[in-house]
Amino acid sequence: MSNRDKAALVPKLRFPEFRGALDWKETRLGQLGELVSGLTYSPDDVRETGLLVLRSSNVQNGKIALDDCVYVDPATKGANLSQANDILICVRNGSVALIGKNALIPEGMPLCTHGAFMTVFRSKSAKFVFQLFQSDKYQKQVAGDLGATINSINGGQLVKYTFAVPQPSEQQKIADCLSSLDELIAAQARKVDALKTHKKGLIQQLFPREGETQPRLRFPEFRDTGEWEWVELGEKVDFLSGYPFDGPDISQDSSGIPLLRGINVTEGRIRHNSEIDRYYIGSTEGLEKYRLQVNDLVIGMDGSKVGKNSALVSETDVGALLIQRVARLRANKVPLIQFIFQRVHSPSFHAYVDRINTSSGIPHISAKQIKEFRICFPSDEEQQRIADCLTSLDALITAAIQELDTLKTHKKGLMQQLFPSAEAAEA
Repeated sequence: MSNRDKAALVPKLRFPEFRGALDWKETRLGQLGELVSGLTYSPDDVRETGLLVLRSSNVQNGKIALDDCVYVDPATKGANLSQANDILICVRNGSVALIGKNALIPEGMPLCTHGAFMTVFRSKSAKFVFQLFQSDKYQKQVAGDLGATINSINGGQLVKYTFAVPQPSEQQKIADCLSSLDELIAAQARKVDALKTHKKGLIQQLFPREGETQPRLRFPEFRDTGEWEWVELGEKVDFLSGYPFDGPDISQDSSGIPLLRGINVTEGRIRHNSEIDRYYIGSTEGLEKYRLQVNDLVIGMDGSKVGKNSALVSETDVGALLIQRVARLRANKVPLIQFIFQRVHSPSFHAYVDRINTSSGIPHISAKQIKEFRICFPSDEEQQRIADCLTSLDALITAAIQELDTLKTHKKGLMQQLFPSAEAAEA
């Protein structure tokens, strides 16, 4: 390799002690470690306790989660025991999105093996290799290796994946840096989960259970103010379904009027990006009632997360036009719509949608079904107190999520600096 080619494999950012060493080399994965095949087992082999079998469901955001566990007899033939710092990789799954997903097995993991649709990569520099597996170059090689007829990658091909790799001392420095950042990200993710769990528990206390008219927890000033009243949602709001805009009038040209579509409404917020945003370029005559206002409550009426995708409109989306299959609920008082949002964006509404949604096709909910959802209402003053409390908690959750996203973005940018670009390595 010429000095010019060698320089191309040097990252943009290096730790001071390595800046003079042009020693990155294009290396096959098989030169960094070995694959350990998974265990083929039958339903008859499954036990309530025994040897833990790690599967694709146990790979959660780069970590091993044990929420959905399978066990087999520890004496099962062909079970290769996994070790701490093995990298667990999904090589076959019904969902193509899971192919190549991986996680580092932590210290202290119970005795375990891994299923046939998983493989383990074992390496003395596992923590560095794990970071390689989070890179764009790894994702590109996985995408290029997917089977034509089944969602899988071949282990024999996996070990041929190539990466630019420095000497072991620099590998260790990079792994330590990125692993520390992973720990910060994991801690922030736990904070987000803790806040969400706290809110879920608080909602269960602050609202009456089905068939009851008083919650288990009330603010002191309302403890002796009597029972709540069950009312159908449609009696409390002005309800509107979106307009069926003509296809030719829907454009990606941002000079048009923004459209609020079902894809824009996610769990608790309205999202935007260039891939999903669309605009209306036709005549607006007769469409004024479909323009959104601050604190309108919008609900996605179909899709895999029907019932969960709801959000309050902020200043950002004022004036946007509501498209079909999205519902708009409007109330004459801000505390009332905020109170209703907390009920709609809660497990009780989600369970209601699951009960009534019996369609074998795309999950959906009708306008009539939304309006028939029953909510137990207290006085206006208690509504506001509850809405203020939960809205404040939502703000904490949003801030925590934004901090998590910032950390993830920082790591992504840092990796782009610490590793040679895929384009340079392929040149």
